[in-house]
Amino acid sequence: AGRIASLFATLHAIGIESDDGVELLIHVGIDTVKLDGKFFSAHVNVGDKVNTGDRLISFDIPAIREAGFDLTTPVLISNSDDFTDVLPHGTAQISAGEPLLSIIR
Repeated sequence: AGRIASLFATLHAIGIESDDGVELLIHVGIDTVKLDGKFFSAHVNVGDKVNTGDRLISFDIPAIREAGFDLTTPVLISNSDDFTDVLPHGTAQISAGEPLLSIIR
């Protein structure tokens, strides 16, 4: 669980601060900021409390691909120096609901 710390005006990136202090940035696609919000919609606002499984943003995958953008979605821990280690789970592709990272304090 956590709260929405930031939501870019172009809706392509969102920041979350977990209840235990992890600062997470999810950036949908590469250079998708150039779409200026086209094909994206937000389901949350800055300050909203969120839980695992909550819908944060939606985006039109076929339209974004057709516009020529790569949908690789980096997920970054922006305060990783505050932790002993950040360990990825699995491979470069995961399914919804699967753990993505483990944070070692």
